[in-house]
Amino acid sequence: MKIGPLENKPAVAPTATERKADPAKIAGGTANREASAKVELSSTAASMSGGAATEASFDQAKVDRIAQAIRDGNYKINAEAIADKLISNAQELLGKAGG
Repeated sequence: MKIGPLENKPAVAPTATERKADPAKIAGGTANREASAKVELSSTAASMSGGAATEASFDQAKVDRIAQAIRDGNYKINAEAIADKLISNAQELLGKAGG
């Protein structure tokens, strides 16, 4: 099965500076340069990103206890609790999206 010629494809993805420096050189294509682009976040996305940025506190002692339990091989995963939280979070998100 032949997929296609490989000589036209870059072996490694271009880095951010390569993309920034000259987009026309990437994969031999032409650059479609636009003067400006505008991105708008929904109120939900804005509240999620704002909340994550301002909530920088966490329980270091708890993190240390969990890390030590993992290193010792004693950390137990409660799959039922994880499943319950996933369902609860999904219901919450669906409720916000619908309302």
